Amino acid sequence: MIEARGLMKNFGTSDGRVDVLRGIDLDIGRGERVGVVGTSGAGKTTLMHVLGGLDRPTGGTVRFDGTDIFTLKGAALDGFRNRTIGFVFQFHQLLPEFSALENVMMPALVARKSFREAIPMATELLEEVGLGHRIKHKPGQLSGGEQQRVAIARALVLSPRVLLADEPTGNLDSGTSGEIYRLLEQIHSTRELTMVIVTHSEALASRLDRVVLMVDGKVLS
Repeated sequence: MIEARGLMKNFGTSDGRVDVLRGIDLDIGRGERVGVVGTSGAGKTTLMHVLGGLDRPTGGTVRFDGTDIFTLKGAALDGFRNRTIGFVFQFHQLLPEFSALENVMMPALVARKSFREAIPMATELLEEVGLGHRIKHKPGQLSGGEQQRVAIARALVLSPRVLLADEPTGNLDSGTSGEIYRLLEQIHSTRELTMVIVTHSEALASRLDRVVLMVDGKVLS
């Protein structure tokens, strides 16, 4: 489903050029759950951003079902990303002034869904992640685990085919992390999503179909 070939990403700094991705080849099958592990600075988050079209590579290609996503420009790339990919980040990135329901609705509204359409979509997802009783609460009124559940619901509101998660349990204790692991497994089972998960957690990695190791901008396994 996803084919990355020769991915390169570098940044210019005052000290010269920094090569973050160094010729990565990676295939991810439809419905597969792939973990990406490695030390801090290995390039895991940059790889995630490039796979999801949030950042353009310096070189190489990313193909979804044969289409090179970086041949898409502007609104076309935005539309592909919104329809195809759901993102979950380590720090939630919830809007603090809005309720859980409003946060989950946001991508649907951006995609020009009406409030009449978006409200039941978001409500159903919050119920699916176990927060049907917390829909009116703002992020500051929720625990870390509850905030991450809201973020997962938000990532799913447009029914993506791929879920990209960057350290989804990085700020959670072991008990809450276990709940998120089980939720991700449930979502994979019911929605048949393809998942790519960056994680430092051996417990989470052990639950996935395959794990790839990144070292110094390269995939070693």
